[in-house]
Amino acid sequence: MAQTFPELDERLINFIKAQKIFFVATAPDNLKDEYVNLSPKGYDTLEILDNKTVVYADYPGSGNETATHLRQNGKLTMMFTSFDKMPMILRLYGTGEAVALDSPLGKELKEKMGGKVSQYARQLILLRIESVKTSCGYGVPLYQYIGERENLIEWCKKASITGKIKQYMGFLWRGA
Repeated sequence: MAQTFPELDERLINFIKAQKIFFVATAPDNLKDEYVNLSPKGYDTLEILDNKTVVYADYPGSGNETATHLRQNGKLTMMFTSFDKMPMILRLYGTGEAVALDSPLGKELKEKMGGKVSQYARQLILLRIESVKTSCGYGVPLYQYIGERENLIEWCKKASITGKIKQYMGFLWRGA
């Protein structure tokens, strides 16, 4: 049932584009004293740049463990799963990088992503794909998409007004 591919093909790209949520996993160098980080991601923030490269806009709202782990070892896994009648799980394995929005690469990626990078994004996460794996997804339950939650955007708006978002995002970049 599981299949491995060296890169994304049209069928897998279409599968990714149809999903409303994806998951990002990273691990620290020191697994004895720290933990694997697994984060769900929503909103329309992901862009497939080519068959071996994807990028997403990362929002504040966590301790920025993804960027911290990527600086340690660069390993990143992304997972997409279908919650509709056509089951499948898709994992992208590769080398990730946290990219500052105001860096030359960040500016280039923002342009390629069009309007997917809001003013509240803290950074971009770039994945250079080394392996792609699919599995059946038969055990994943059926769910119906209702809509996006606006809680994070509302928090960002309020934090921008009070100035807390700049302090928070500055802390994250220095601490990551």
